[in-house]
Amino acid sequence: MRKLSAVLFAFALLLAFQVGSAFADSKLDNTVDGLLGIDYDYGGTTTDGFDCSGFTAYVFKKLGVSLPHSSKSQYQLGTKVAKDDLRPGDLVFFNTDGNGVSHVGVYVGDNKFAHAASKGVTISALSEKYYATRYVGARRVLDSDTYEKVAVDEN
Repeated sequence: MRKLSAVLFAFALLLAFQVGSAFADSKLDNTVDGLLGIDYDYGGTTTDGFDCSGFTAYVFKKLGVSLPHSSKSQYQLGTKVAKDDLRPGDLVFFNTDGNGVSHVGVYVGDNKFAHAASKGVTISALSEKYYATRYVGARRVLDSDTYEKVAVDEN
């Protein structure tokens, strides 16, 4: 019941704020939207519960891309991307424990990212003070062809 309540609450918030790409019809958006509200579980890699890198690895596996289950390892992949050049599907990284990269999410557009936070899978703004002050950088792991197939609206 708690998961259903969380999903309904997240959906209501998305409707209220009309979160950019959250209602688009790309494979990335549909995958992320289907996971909103799933509980946080340290070490989790399934829809029973996710930690941050388990969430990103799960999403990217659905998109045909394999990622390791570690935010630090994921930060070593792909190419560096400036914050002003982010596109949906880029990985965004944060230092939440004072020891370097320790949190990761998937950029979904409109300055927002999807991630497994302590409150479960959610969408947050990069500009939220907590994340803005802990932002480390971003990496692009989707090549142009894969990006076109999974992150661009299918309309």
